[in-house]
Amino acid sequence: MNNLIEVFLLSMTPIAELRGSIPLGIAYYNLPVWQVFLVSILGNTLISFFLLYLFEWLFNFLPKHFAVFRKIFNFLLELTKKRHSKKFEIYRDLALVILVAIPLPFTGAWTASICAFVFNIPKLRAVTLIFIGVFIAGLIVTLLTLGIINI
Repeated sequence: MNNLIEVFLLSMTPIAELRGSIPLGIAYYNLPVWQVFLVSILGNTLISFFLLYLFEWLFNFLPKHFAVFRKIFNFLLELTKKRHSKKFEIYRDLALVILVAIPLPFTGAWTASICAFVFNIPKLRAVTLIFIGVFIAGLIVTLLTLGIINI
């Protein structure tokens, strides 16, 4: 398989996202930095678009067909909103960007897509904010990768 396609696909996976795809492309495959950066950002942003629609479908389909999911989903949504809605209302857009921009495990496009769904952020706005965060995280990971290679 083409190495650039592997970088693209890895950038779409949970946890690894571009934190894994950028070092893989630059340090392991020795691909041009700009190609790895662009492909990783594209893959990581694209998956968030699909996730927003997937979460909406799951949260509509499963509770209609399975009563246990209706109880679980309602409980989880209410609990999450109760615990975090005040903070999220204050920092709304900035919170989503920062959540993605910090290149640590469990922060990224996947987590931000869940948050955008839970807090009813319109899809286009959510994808735009996630893209901004992905771009910042991509810069951070790229600079760290290049710095580590040079050390």
